[in-house]
Amino acid sequence: MSSSATRLCFLILKERYGEVVASVACCLAKKNYCPLRMLSQDSGLKLDQVKKALCTLIQHNLVTFQQNKKGFIEYVIHAEKVLQQTRFPRYIYCAKTLYGDPAELIIEELLQHGQMTLEKVVQRTIDRLTEAMEGKQNVSSTLVKEKFVNLVQTHFVQRCTSPDGNVENKEVASMPVLSVSPEELYVVPKMELDGFESRKRKRSGEGSEAASKRIKTDESESSESSIFWRVNVSRFHQYLRDQAIVQAVASKIDKNAAEVVRAMLRLSEVKTDEGALVASAMTVTEVFQNLPREFGISKQTIEQYMKLLSEDSSEFVSKVSDSGGGMYVINFKKLITVLCRAHIESAVQERFGSKCFRIFRLLLMKKNLEQKQIEEYAMIPSKEAKELLYRMFEEKFVSLTEVPKTPDHAPSRTFYLFSVNINQVSRMLLERCYQACGNLIIRREHETKENRRLLDKQQRVDAITASMEQSGADPSQKEEIEQMITPPEKAQLTKIKHMTNKIEHSELQLDDTIFILQTYLQYAHMK
Repeated sequence: MSSSATRLCFLILKERYGEVVASVACCLAKKNYCPLRMLSQDSGLKLDQVKKALCTLIQHNLVTFQQNKKGFIEYVIHAEKVLQQTRFPRYIYCAKTLYGDPAELIIEELLQHGQMTLEKVVQRTIDRLTEAMEGKQNVSSTLVKEKFVNLVQTHFVQRCTSPDGNVENKEVASMPVLSVSPEELYVVPKMELDGFESRKRKRSGEGSEAASKRIKTDESESSESSIFWRVNVSRFHQYLRDQAIVQAVASKIDKNAAEVVRAMLRLSEVKTDEGALVASAMTVTEVFQNLPREFGISKQTIEQYMKLLSEDSSEFVSKVSDSGGGMYVINFKKLITVLCRAHIESAVQERFGSKCFRIFRLLLMKKNLEQKQIEEYAMIPSKEAKELLYRMFEEKFVSLTEVPKTPDHAPSRTFYLFSVNINQVSRMLLERCYQACGNLIIRREHETKENRRLLDKQQRVDAITASMEQSGADPSQKEEIEQMITPPEKAQLTKIKHMTNKIEHSELQLDDTIFILQTYLQYAHMK
């Protein structure tokens, strides 16, 4: 893992879990596989501190463990999962968009705690919804359970691995074997959540119950309470990828074409395996049936849009058969390549200007060109073209290949061909995004630290004002409390809020670019 990615992991973990957890994670990132004792020595922390930090990281699905050949237990950190924590707000927003407020809180609780049982997730969600409604309306546990089941059935939430009860020689085994069958990964156990509160009251009043009956009840509930659940990040990434594709089609063609592509992607979720480069073939009739009727798009119009998409220069939709009115497939790899190229071209234009952007696109189209050919095709003067070209070469946006005519590699008898290596440029931009994201986190922490006294004062005033509103105090008393913050302080607070919002918005934009670049590199390594 690169230094910029390691630095960003440290900053993310420090902000969320503290410096001790971040230090242990960075030591793991440098060692790859590391036993407990060595981890304690390298980090300079006490053994108990390292154990607690590892428990936190395991709880949040960031660290796993395995037994090496010598019998030692080794821990390994998954840095990509640490970097994905900056994407948590997008996961929560996706859940809210698809299934409403209860699903939003369910995903938020799971992300905040890493792993939770179904009963605890439902209870905490009910408590938060009731608190938000200020007790004006009772929240049904059936509704929350229904949203949870929807999230599991659509694979946004999955079951965690658990200790395998069929392992032989449990007394000899030095570590638990965690596993879960694929059939049970997205199966919700049967729980009667409607009577959750009454069952809770019943448990509290069971002091006089016979011991044997109480033990039997506990055993019947232990099987369900031992099942933990977590967020399936790859499913959210699939949804974010589809949303990026739909937005790209809408900007390039129109909204109707985007809805047709959305219907195709919805079909591919059911028919295509996760991680496939190409979606399963689908007919025009299937797309028409899967398209909501409120859009008012006829089958003939869908055929025209499918033909238009298949004839597009990016070739992300292909016609594979004429049966059933025509069968089409979506090539995810080509689609992500187009999106990645668009992000890279945008970065080139913003950093170097329109003329460099012209040269860059020319190299993408022609693959390999000499300097004189670039000058002629781009219609840029020789001196300026040379300066712009070598500037991009210095920044590693352009690659140079030497093709010698003779074995001695004499410069006068060598062709110098310029080209663009998309994979190399994507990795370079990804590293710069990691560095920029780390800088934004440091800047936000600095602004918060510098104005801590003022922010604490505002928090105290807001708390007092809220308590006065609940107690029904006079408006004059409330106004007097609010005047504790002077006009200059209010101006400073407004400035801080504006700067913080700007930094957070920049982090979200950076994460969007990081997601596209990571997805492209993932598809580039797949065959």
